[in-house]
Amino acid sequence: MIIILFGPPGAGKGTQAQRLVDKLNLKQLSTGDMLREAITEGSELGKKASSIMNRGELVSDDIILSMIKDKLRESRSDGFIFDGFPRNLEQAKALDKILHELKLRLDLVIEIVVNDEVLINRIENRAKESKNVRSDDNEEVLKNRLNIYHESTEMIKPYYLDQKKLVKIDGMRSIEQVSSDIEGQLQNIEK
Repeated sequence: MIIILFGPPGAGKGTQAQRLVDKLNLKQLSTGDMLREAITEGSELGKKASSIMNRGELVSDDIILSMIKDKLRESRSDGFIFDGFPRNLEQAKALDKILHELKLRLDLVIEIVVNDEVLINRIENRAKESKNVRSDDNEEVLKNRLNIYHESTEMIKPYYLDQKKLVKIDGMRSIEQVSSDIEGQLQNIEK
């Protein structure tokens, strides 16, 4: 089973991904985690990524896609959850090519829908309640990330709608209700 969790920053993708990892033995593929791991391991891709990041530049799609391909090829699990990837239409199309080449298939794209005002409140509350405040847990950074999401990432939706892969989940409900809705959608996937 291969799924993508899709939604704006603060929608709960990470929380829901971890629940699915624990329940279904899926491997979570987060590009940020993969970059940090590759850099720590000192792999060739990690060295390239580190050099680019040290210059304050974004890591290219080619490097990200190579890392994803390596993870898909070498990992042993019952499936994968993409969290925070793809971020644009080019990445979505490239992911399809990689999956086809590896004889894998994307089963479902789950969009967790939350309105922007609720997201801002969630981030503000998380910043107040957490001892480990994330650098992106402030309203200004979140608004910028939401703009980027609406301008580029959200443009992927028609691509997955055309493939009949996209389902929407109401992310304004409780964590447990969202989890239940996601699990209900996953039960509809043909084995």
